[in-house]
Amino acid sequence: MDNELLRTKIDERTGIEYHLEGDYYIPNLIMPKQEKITLNKYGRMRLNYLKEHKKAEYSIMLLEGTLNTHLKEIQETATIRVEQIIKQLKEKSNLTEEMKNTDVLYWVGTMNSIKAQAEEIIYNELIYV
Repeated sequence: MDNELLRTKIDERTGIEYHLEGDYYIPNLIMPKQEKITLNKYGRMRLNYLKEHKKAEYSIMLLEGTLNTHLKEIQETATIRVEQIIKQLKEKSNLTEEMKNTDVLYWVGTMNSIKAQAEEIIYNELIYV
């Protein structure tokens, strides 16, 4: 036990614990545990944006252990928001389920356009900020 105490020490000023390796004391640095998540399209886009354009924010969140929580929040918010915007745009365009059966190409084209508009809004509101 005494041998183990000699092999570790704590810096009183910083509170960092060190262990002896050879002739040197090495800090015992441990990354905080992060919640495991599966990223969807929006989470991956946000992660890539942070890595490429917001390197400082990315590094801070990674070191503090808040990156996965942030990505999870962004992807959940983006998914809900896209669904809301699609519903609103669908109502404004007077697109009905009956049109799906009568004019399939028009319905699919309009829905694709609506989804693209909704995602463009999300990219500007949540992903690329």
